[in-house]
Amino acid sequence: MLGSDVVPQLFFLILTLTLPFSAAYHVGVNYGTVANNLPPPHQVVNFIKTKTNINHVKIFDTNPDILAAFSGSTEISLTVTIPNSDILSLSKLPNARSWLSNHLLPFLPTTSISYIAVGNEVIATSDKTLITHLLPAMESLTLALHLANVTGILVSTPHSLGILSGSSEPPSSGKFRNGYDKAIFTPILDFHNRTKSPFMVNPYPYFGSGPETLNYALFNSNDYVFVDPVTKMNYTNMFDAQLDAVYSAMKRIGYGDVDIVVAETGWPSAGEPNQTGVGLDYAAAYNGNLIKHVNSGKGTPLMPNRVFETYIFSLFNENLKSSVSEQNFGLFKPDFTQVYDVGIMKTNKVCLD
Repeated sequence: MLGSDVVPQLFFLILTLTLPFSAAYHVGVNYGTVANNLPPPHQVVNFIKTKTNINHVKIFDTNPDILAAFSGSTEISLTVTIPNSDILSLSKLPNARSWLSNHLLPFLPTTSISYIAVGNEVIATSDKTLITHLLPAMESLTLALHLANVTGILVSTPHSLGILSGSSEPPSSGKFRNGYDKAIFTPILDFHNRTKSPFMVNPYPYFGSGPETLNYALFNSNDYVFVDPVTKMNYTNMFDAQLDAVYSAMKRIGYGDVDIVVAETGWPSAGEPNQTGVGLDYAAAYNGNLIKHVNSGKGTPLMPNRVFETYIFSLFNENLKSSVSEQNFGLFKPDFTQVYDVGIMKTNKVCLD
């Protein structure tokens, strides 16, 4: 259970749900399907549309049944994902054009697609072939979209925070790993700058926290405030610190103006026996406070008033994941009941302070 200082804040979040959600709702979900008990896509889409305030959904493939299910749901924007195994092939324009024709064009424009995510955490694989072909694949897909006269779809790729140097603390000292800044991230960020596409990152305070920083990771700022000794700015949560470290790394090589999208973040509601910092209260505190924080429009200390499109991992608990904690990142059970309440149902209202 959470300490006495955490639980009141959770109740405060619930009790101060006073202002209705609006079109400015910036939190979406990752709709993963590593499970054998999930409802069919058309039921999932109907649930999202009629019962929740979710208007951004990221999927980890281009499943035609899911894309077809979202047809006509123009109020919900999709991010589709290309598997890492396809990156090498799609670095060649003819293959990119063929992929687009086969996987996306049949569903446009009735299915609203905002982003194509090329692979997932490719840099973290340390696969030199994948890494060297990542940007060419992004370029090829962008050109393929242009040649097909498709507008409104941007190309990006999500990165783990392993792209940062181990010395990226405090946030103002954030930098990309040695040798990766000029060789990999300068050209990638130049691509984002040219195409106005976002830099996607997967910050997980869950993985970065310990017993002494747990409340800091959960946005419970009363117990732990980190002061950046360089900027003298106060950090009341780890999420902001992680994003500002990414921003500092981007700014350091001249691309601080590129938009950032949080492609994944979340917290498990259950874990292995005796696993610390895992449970319903922790997950509800993190995701509930995250939603409130993102939708407040406050931004971060280094990026004030910037809004980050943020995708919670994940929509459902997925029973075929490899560990108990990985199976329990979902906001919902497969029968659509909430694992815990974070205020995203249409009947909820939220105070955006």
